[in-house]
Amino acid sequence: MSASSLATLQWETPAQQEEIVNIIGSVALVTGSNRGIGRRFVTQLLERGASKVYATARRPELVDIDGVEILPLDITDDASVAAAAAAASDVTLLINNAGIATTGSLLTDDLSDVRREMDTHFWGNLAMMRAFAPIIERNGGGTIVNVLSALSWFAYPGSGGYATAKAAEWNLTNSVRLELRTAGITVQGLHLGAADTDIMAGYEGPMVDPADVARASLDGVEAGAFEVVVDEWSALVKASLAQAPEAFYAQVG
Repeated sequence: MSASSLATLQWETPAQQEEIVNIIGSVALVTGSNRGIGRRFVTQLLERGASKVYATARRPELVDIDGVEILPLDITDDASVAAAAAAASDVTLLINNAGIATTGSLLTDDLSDVRREMDTHFWGNLAMMRAFAPIIERNGGGTIVNVLSALSWFAYPGSGGYATAKAAEWNLTNSVRLELRTAGITVQGLHLGAADTDIMAGYEGPMVDPADVARASLDGVEAGAFEVVVDEWSALVKASLAQAPEAFYAQVG
C-alpha cells in the first residue's frame, strides 16, 4: 500500500465508527446457537430488546431457548447458507460464531482436520457474509460480528490448524470491513482467549465466562467498534505483535 493510500485509509476509518447500531428493535442471526458463546449471544440479544433473533445450528433440535426463530444451518454447506438467507431476509445483525477446534501437527498429521478448520472459519464465514451483507444493506445497514481468537495472532504446538484458520479469518474480517464501509455495515472482530465452553473441556488455565464475551461484543456493536478484545490474555498477545517474536514464544513454549 502506498503512503497516500494508507493516509486515506487512516482518515476514512474513524467515520465508520459513527455507524452506531441500536440493538433494540434489531433483527439478529446467530450461528452455533445451541451452546457456549452462541447461546449467550442469543439470550443477551433478547434481553437487550432485539425484535427477532434467528438461532441457528447444524442440529437445530438442540436449541432450547424460548422466544427465538430456530433455523437449521451448516455454514460449510452453500445450499444451507442460501436457505438461511432466504428465510431470514430481515436480518440487520449477523453474529458469525459457529466454529470447531482440532489439534495436531500441520506437517505430519492427516490434513483433513486442517481443511475442516479452513472450511468452517474462513470459507464458511465468508459464505455467510456474502449471503447476508446484501440483506443487511437492503435493510438499512447494521453490523457483522466475527468471533475470532487470540490465536488469530499466535500459535502453540498442536494448534496449527485452528490458529491458521483464525488468522485467515482475522484478515478476512479486515478485508470485508473495507469493502462494506460505504454500505452502512460495521464489521467487528471479536478476540478472546480460552472461554468456559464445551470446546475447552479439560483445559485447566483461566477461562473467561461466555456471557462476558457476548456482553463485551454487544457493547462494541452499540459503540460501532471495529474490534473487541475481551480479556487480558488477548490484549497481551496483541501487544506482543509490536515486538520481536522470540521473547513472546519463549513464554508459550
